[in-house]
Amino acid sequence: MDLAFTPEEQAFRDEVRAWVHANLPKEISHKVHNALRLTRADMQGWAKILGKKGWLGFGWPKEFGGPGWTAVQKHLFEEECALAGAPRIVPFGPVMVAPVIMAFGNAEQQKRFLPGIASGEVWWSQGYSEPGSGSDLASVKTRAERVGDKYIVNGQKTWTTLGQHGDWMFNLVRTSNEGKPQTGISFLLLDMKSKGVTVRPIKLLDGECEVNEVFFDNVEVPAENLIGEENKGWTYAKHLLSHERTNIADVNRSKRELERLKRIAKTEGVWDDQRFRDQIALLEVDIVALEMLVLRVLSAEKSGKNSLDIAGLLKIKGSEIQQRYAELMMLAAGPFSLPFIEEAMEAGWQGNFPGGVTANAPLASTYFNLRKTTIYGGSNEVQRNIVAQTVLG
Repeated sequence: MDLAFTPEEQAFRDEVRAWVHANLPKEISHKVHNALRLTRADMQGWAKILGKKGWLGFGWPKEFGGPGWTAVQKHLFEEECALAGAPRIVPFGPVMVAPVIMAFGNAEQQKRFLPGIASGEVWWSQGYSEPGSGSDLASVKTRAERVGDKYIVNGQKTWTTLGQHGDWMFNLVRTSNEGKPQTGISFLLLDMKSKGVTVRPIKLLDGECEVNEVFFDNVEVPAENLIGEENKGWTYAKHLLSHERTNIADVNRSKRELERLKRIAKTEGVWDDQRFRDQIALLEVDIVALEMLVLRVLSAEKSGKNSLDIAGLLKIKGSEIQQRYAELMMLAAGPFSLPFIEEAMEAGWQGNFPGGVTANAPLASTYFNLRKTTIYGGSNEVQRNIVAQTVLG
């Protein structure tokens, strides 16, 4: 196992770093480094910049218009973007549904959908979770009935991240009730502007409407939007989930936020508190250990060996680390990590009072928001069961 980067990989890192530094808008990186609100224009603007360069689909093979990077190059690209303060790529299009379309879609579907994903022009949403069907995803009840050359979709999805911005949605729908629950699921691509689609934002603890409920009332979807075969959608869903859980680990963002935590601790005068610094050190050790785990997977892939089946383990540890750094930041600022006041933030007030520091204003809201990380993408309790079965035997 070789965890050292080659001279060629170091040169690639330098190239990416220089390009990101030259092309990432400063106002966007300022927001990211200070955990300020990103608008749709911010997120999609960066996506389009990457798309123009051909890097939004950074994990894509050349045959589909991607750069054809190795696993190590993809890791280095994500790390340099995170450290520079780039918004995290909204994964639903380029990271999740695109690999499914490449692997299981037909040539016409690939020609129709992939260019809009690669350019950042089309915003995709994920239609997986439902009320009562979260970690137990196989129990989805949203129904798609085949009528001639179309499907009629009825049901509800929930926790649809950034669904209020969505142009298209990839959906798990039930097309059969026979046999095991997994055998009656299909994978359908749905235009969110279709008649009968209703998106209802859900306001979270931090005041953001980051997630949504989506309702389908006799929505007509052309049968040509079915990916692969009817009732084989569970196979495609599992293919997608492996990408999602690896992405959730997000070790590169944790490295960036660790440096932010250190800055806050020094500004707030708790850096010299040995007990507090011990907690930062413990967090840093876990981040380094998570990175080593990621690099072990990359090393295996580079040498042609089977990579470790540890997507669930990466998700568990990565999500817990995100919660820990958010909590330590809030504790470092103490009473100056203000309770989130939406109206004040929107009016531009960022804690500019005696003793307060501008960067402290979002700390409480970030803490509240990241309580979600151990639940979404399959709760950590469920992931531990999966790891126990697949890795430990």
